Amino acid sequence: MTLALDTVDAAVPAPTPSPAPAVPAVVGADLPVPLVTGGRIGYANLDHAASAPCLAAARAAVDEFLPWYASVHRGAGFASRVSTAAHTEARDAVHRFVGARRGDTVVFTRNTTDALNLLARAVPRHTAVVLFDTDHHAALLPWRGPHVHRVPTPTDPLAAVAAADAALAACPTGPRLLVVTGASNVTGELFPVAALAAVARRHGARVALDAAQLAPHRPVSLRELDVDYVALSGHKLYAPFGAGALVGRADWLRAAPPYLVGGGASALVERRGDGLGVAWHAGPERHEAGSPNTVGVHALGVACAELAAHWPAVIAHERRLLDRLRRGLAAVPGLTQLSLFEGSQVDRVGTVSFVLDGVDPGWLAAVLSAEYGIGVRDGAFCAHVATRRLVARAGQPAGPAVRASLGLGTTAEHVDRLVRALRRVVARGAAWTYAREDGRWVPSPDPRPLPPFLGDGPGRPG
Repeated sequence: MTLALDTVDAAVPAPTPSPAPAVPAVVGADLPVPLVTGGRIGYANLDHAASAPCLAAARAAVDEFLPWYASVHRGAGFASRVSTAAHTEARDAVHRFVGARRGDTVVFTRNTTDALNLLARAVPRHTAVVLFDTDHHAALLPWRGPHVHRVPTPTDPLAAVAAADAALAACPTGPRLLVVTGASNVTGELFPVAALAAVARRHGARVALDAAQLAPHRPVSLRELDVDYVALSGHKLYAPFGAGALVGRADWLRAAPPYLVGGGASALVERRGDGLGVAWHAGPERHEAGSPNTVGVHALGVACAELAAHWPAVIAHERRLLDRLRRGLAAVPGLTQLSLFEGSQVDRVGTVSFVLDGVDPGWLAAVLSAEYGIGVRDGAFCAHVATRRLVARAGQPAGPAVRASLGLGTTAEHVDRLVRALRRVVARGAAWTYAREDGRWVPSPDPRPLPPFLGDGPGRPG
């Protein structure tokens, strides 16, 4: 069915349509979802910043690979040789995707959080770490010790560079690391990574880039940005099969104790008296103990290659939709879009967070889903310091917000549907009743059936 909206919606002028550039296809782009008011509508997935759908190319690659799936590195069988080759090719694909230097290593992890925790375990003892307190928790929380400096994020990029400069200058003598976010997962704003890296170099510091939100939207190059490490997640790169990566200089990783211990990380184990002697691998396997997620890393490598082949179309698609979204939101009464860098014309990826005067973000997200088939995120987005600070700056009680994030599966209709739905909620409220259950707003009652593959277990609506 087509969602019918009335004259409230007509207040939003429709921009002149333009041909959409060809972007890689994603699985579920035509997914129908049920509405509490009856019928179904195509799902408007505006939650790509949390997890992106699977690329059609990644799914096809996984389907092709699965019959060959076997153990890697140590198997003599032909399927093991095929799996080992796929694993190696994926490592090479990720290396190319992030513009890594010769000698840089690619360590496969579960996600960005895992990658940054690995790096935190690998930095030399007494390393001074500088980062911004508005970072995602994956970058904010792993660091420990007396020489961790969390810098409040200033209100413009130049001030951010100056603040990092001052913090690094105040660090004690010894190894130093500046942790930088590529793009805010709250506002989508790009940080001045190259300028921050230049400041770090003047102080003899290394740079770690959290590219979880940047890599799905823009090319990333360790060489061009002059950073030492980059962390990313497959589930945000349209390869949701449980793989991520830490890519960068090998020396700290080679010198550090293994992140996990077990098979694969050990080159040799032998009895020595009453104990064991262990020789650990020096390469990326040192931190990849256990049977690797070969299916996941294969999908990640394919997704990296697919995005790299389509960057001009991907960027144009997102910029056109982001402009449409920001203009539409600006016309919604009582709505405030959040920005870290107030008044600065900075580049952004397709992520916008906002608050609506007097409206609970969790309730609003539930209404958008139940009545309009729109998926957004509400909360503090695992960046509690940033979100609460920006919500308070917007004149609302310091707390959660609503985030809409665009991606390859987003269409102009999805964007327009969100804007029309917000205007209708402002004008008329909800068409259904809602209640809080386990801290979340949910439709009450909720007649929407879950898909058949989930069965009829407890908690199933309807």
